[in-house]
Amino acid sequence: MIRQWLNGKTLLFFIAAAIVTGTIFYSSYLAKKIAADEKKKVEIWVEAQHTILNATDEVNLNLAARISSENTEIPIIETNESDSINTGNCVNLDSIKIKSDPGYLKDKLAEFKKDHDPIVVTLSEKPYTANKYYYGQSVLQKEVQYYPVVQLIIVGLFLIVIIIAQRTSYISTQNQVWAGMAKETAHQLGTPVSSLKGWIEVLKETPETEKLSMEIEKDVNRLELITDRFGKIGSHPHLEEKNIVVQVNNMMDYIKRRAGGKVNMALDTGDKTDIRAMISPPLFDWVIENLLKNALDAIEGKGSVEMHIKDTPAQVLIDVTDTGKGISKNNIAKVFNPGFTTKKRGWGLGLTLSKRIIEQYHKGSLFVKYSEPGKGTGFRIELNK
Repeated sequence: MIRQWLNGKTLLFFIAAAIVTGTIFYSSYLAKKIAADEKKKVEIWVEAQHTILNATDEVNLNLAARISSENTEIPIIETNESDSINTGNCVNLDSIKIKSDPGYLKDKLAEFKKDHDPIVVTLSEKPYTANKYYYGQSVLQKEVQYYPVVQLIIVGLFLIVIIIAQRTSYISTQNQVWAGMAKETAHQLGTPVSSLKGWIEVLKETPETEKLSMEIEKDVNRLELITDRFGKIGSHPHLEEKNIVVQVNNMMDYIKRRAGGKVNMALDTGDKTDIRAMISPPLFDWVIENLLKNALDAIEGKGSVEMHIKDTPAQVLIDVTDTGKGISKNNIAKVFNPGFTTKKRGWGLGLTLSKRIIEQYHKGSLFVKYSEPGKGTGFRIELNK
């Protein structure tokens, strides 16, 4: 089990996670270091402001003025002991907003109070007067703080792209496998079917086997149809405008003869006899056959199977419903997965191939319209006109 997890992809994932985690911690360390450095700069700037107010010689004044002017990044707001803002000494803030928006400085002051404690310069003890200097984060500190978030978003996007790409590649490979299996099956069936057709012609020449040869011919024709269907999987079949009512009715008649006397099968077309859509007849018939056979398996020889065809301006809607055992909620999302089946026999490919035929070749959709255990299931085909 451990060896299965310790493959190349998992190792790369853990390495990437370790790099991102290390970057986050290092960025946090840098942010704290920059914050401490900026606090020292603000303290020096405040001291320079105090020196400018109380300078007695030109050298100290020039030095303090130079230190004061070097702060071009850290925003600072000066207030008195009662937190009344001195608008004349607010640096590195938007001067246009200060003039146009009366609440701008108050909002910034509230923001700075959350970021840092003020640096207080006491001017007089009695009465108590002081200047408070509130400061915010520089652009550099904000960038360092938000860098890990940006990095996580980028890594997350890359992971999503990789997952989508891998899933697409997996589905594409899977489709190629099924298409290859279908074509190989068609190829393998071709030779014995041709041979059987030759033997049928020999049987027809004997009067005593004429009836037998006709029955065998029907089954051979059926095998030939199946071969043709498998051969079309993976290629781009030619679509023809056909009467859906006739196509569905023919398949229902074929299945009805093999359903048994306790099965009730009905077709409802809303009194319409000609509803047209672009289809590949052999493949479309295969889909209808698969859905009807699934319905018969679900009712287990007793119940009803109904088909409804509705003609709309944009689509032809075909519903196949049964009164069978239904599908559990957990399995509804899996019914079209390759290999999934609740039957004791079969490969679980019928619905998978049916969905592929309708969605990829006919540009329509096939889905479970509803299902309730013990009451039945309904599948819907939507064909775009």
